[in-house]
Amino acid sequence: MEIEVERVNKDIELPKYQHFGEDAGLDLHAAEEITIESGEYELIKTGLKIAVPKGYAAFVYPRSGLALKKGVTVLNADGVIDSGYRGEVGVILINHGPESFKINLNDRIAQLIIQKVNIIEWKEVDSLRESQRGDGGFGHTGVKKN
Repeated sequence: MEIEVERVNKDIELPKYQHFGEDAGLDLHAAEEITIESGEYELIKTGLKIAVPKGYAAFVYPRSGLALKKGVTVLNADGVIDSGYRGEVGVILINHGPESFKINLNDRIAQLIIQKVNIIEWKEVDSLRESQRGDGGFGHTGVKKN
């Protein structure tokens, strides 16, 4: 699939797969240097604008290594970039770790996955058909009732 991309910052690397053909996510890089203090969050610019085709959306996911090693993750995971959005892609990172986290220019901060999305239309009915599960939810299958 070909996606149009505009570099707002020419020094920023384009998103890329670390293992082409095997990875689902393309790494997004930071277009600024910033420090996120423990317990704080920041919007990090990527220096890129993208044109996601209609019928698709781009999703911003955390990098597992940052989450495991530093306690840094995407605050609004999964971040959604709609096909009509043409502004600069930003990533909201939160630092759950005990120490400050320094981001340098071109550091890999998140991953981007482009996925097909279904466009739905609501069909209103008077009542839904029954199912085996019914209206049980919120862990109802794992707890015995007294």
